Amino acid sequence: MKNLIIMLSAALLISCNGKNEQSKMKSEEKKEIDIQAELKSIEETRNAFQLAIKENRFGDLRQYGTEDVKSLTPDCGVWEPFKRLSENPVGKFHYDSLVMHPKETIIVSDSIAYDFGTSSTYYTNEEGEAIELTATFLAILKKDKKDGKWKLHREVANTRDLD
Repeated sequence: MKNLIIMLSAALLISCNGKNEQSKMKSEEKKEIDIQAELKSIEETRNAFQLAIKENRFGDLRQYGTEDVKSLTPDCGVWEPFKRLSENPVGKFHYDSLVMHPKETIIVSDSIAYDFGTSSTYYTNEEGEAIELTATFLAILKKDKKDGKWKLHREVANTRDLD
């Protein structure tokens, strides 16, 4: 009987140690997300994107989106002339700037986040007038595995106000 109790005690100890090792390995696998650092990184990407537009570096814009980025922006109402002119730029048309006003940025995981807010698009029309267009947007961001930067993956924008 003593041998049976000793064997059961040994088996129990071995079993508990195995579970502790598994728990330790699982917790080491989970990375703690530094939310503030990720929010700062998203803000840096957003600011760099806005600066590229302001400086007319439109060729640089692709680096701020994933390879399969999809973006649906307004194309009706006051947005119609902008869309038409931006697709076939002639005359004095000029895309002046884009200013994003995020209201909510949520880090979902270490590689997915979303950004929700409003934006103002500024352009100069054919008559040389400065025009402001507003929109509400919802953007899904993905963190690039190669360079660790947040990039636009999907975006939907419309002309409705948040209020």
